[in-house]
Amino acid sequence: MPFIAREEPFICEHCMEPVAPILHGTYRNHCPRCLWSKHVDDEGPGDRASACGGMMRPAALDRRGGKGWVVIHECEKCGKTISNKFSDDDQWERILQFT
Repeated sequence: MPFIAREEPFICEHCMEPVAPILHGTYRNHCPRCLWSKHVDDEGPGDRASACGGMMRPAALDRRGGKGWVVIHECEKCGKTISNKFSDDDQWERILQFT
């Protein structure tokens, strides 16, 4: 499934903070404050085809070749795991809990 680039603002359903799109570089799919995400994609990033809609908790941290640091999100509703690249404005204090 191809990557579908989406720059959309959203309200984090975990901490209720407004989240702005990233202006340069990659695309945001998690809250930079609490690092939670929402299960909206099914087959590939940006497809917005998931019927699940569960909240995805930050479950682990990993360092991957060309991507750098990624957070592994796990859906609390269906258990699916998805890796997401960290952004420059993510709260590193939250990231450190996984190291």
